[in-house]
Amino acid sequence: MVRYRIEFKKSAYRELKSIPKKDLKRILSKIESLSEDPRPDGCKKLSALERYRIRQGNYQILYSIEDDILTIHIVKIGHRKKVYGSLE
Repeated sequence: MVRYRIEFKKSAYRELKSIPKKDLKRILSKIESLSEDPRPDGCKKLSALERYRIRQGNYQILYSIEDDILTIHIVKIGHRKKVYGSLE
């Protein structure tokens, strides 16, 4: 089976530091599972962008997929109420 490589945007990596440890473990597990299935059940394509989102508890993980080079870019990680405020 094909596995995708996961890369974090620097700002997304920094956002991990503000997440409580009890949630962080689950979020990282969810991100790791994307390497095997980048479009799992429950993922939603964001309409205006070529990005997807998955939810883990109260947190959203926004990412883009490059199928031609088998790479997933983690763009933003944050609380579901605040995550869409500053998309770049």
